[in-house]
Amino acid sequence: MKAIGHSRPQAFTLVELMVVVGILGVLAALTLVAVQRARESAAKTVCQNQLRQLALALQLSHDAQGVLPPGHRTLEAKPPKLVATGWTLDTLPYLEQKPLWQAAIAAYEESPYPFLVPPHTPLETVVKTFACPSDVRAGQVQPIDGMEVALTSYQGVSGITGLDRLGVLFADSRVRLADVADGTSNTLLLGERPPSSDFRYGWWYVVHGNPHATNIFSLHLGVAVEDPWRHYAPATEIPPCAYNDSISLFQSGTVNEPCALFRFWSPHGSGAHFACCDGSVRFLGYGAAGILPALATRAGEESVRGID
Repeated sequence: MKAIGHSRPQAFTLVELMVVVGILGVLAALTLVAVQRARESAAKTVCQNQLRQLALALQLSHDAQGVLPPGHRTLEAKPPKLVATGWTLDTLPYLEQKPLWQAAIAAYEESPYPFLVPPHTPLETVVKTFACPSDVRAGQVQPIDGMEVALTSYQGVSGITGLDRLGVLFADSRVRLADVADGTSNTLLLGERPPSSDFRYGWWYVVHGNPHATNIFSLHLGVAVEDPWRHYAPATEIPPCAYNDSISLFQSGTVNEPCALFRFWSPHGSGAHFACCDGSVRFLGYGAAGILPALATRAGEESVRGID
């Protein structure tokens, strides 16, 4: 009789092992791409929902006060009150942030200088609803000029040039929804604009620098700002691109681009979300740059096609 023995298992050859490793690598890469796309899609949806929340909060503020909040409050207001704050502060009670709103009011009663912390602790308090998760910078306090500031990914739409007051949220504005003669569904209220690369622009609590009417990049923005270099502070640090006439038109940008602060844009790639005065939110591709001026005015009587 022949002895019954155990057969020796056949081992992988080096070539077979390399093929398996290669297949696993490709699968891992495809999985990573899919995960990244899913995350960005989810972040994009969050940004859309945040804009819808903010638009609703502005409508509720309008119902309570009879007018929309100002884009920001200037020293020229009569009487000056809560100087340098704007529409973001006024939405807090309608975003389940009433304690933070009360803290801001108390801080102004103690000191009219909003850059003093304390008492102005809201300056460095992150509000998640103001921070689009597609830009991780916006969800964190950032250092600037010896301070730490919390940011916003969203800007009010002040009109076309930023100083024409043709929109709904501009310096010391007091616009009623009844004043939106072009129709609330065809008039832009808010749009995406990430904080500037140097974090000087895009604070949610107050505007950066001077609280005068010319401060048009901090809490509200025109869709086609004329000569952006004229409104940039500090004047000694004007980036060369600010002299380009087309730099303020609706187009893509990056978080490291100094002149991206002069226009609406988003990290979503092909366009940005905008909220209209009726509370609806639309994603507009950069190809819509030509119709943005018509959408940015509240009573221009322009014929608008292609928003949908």
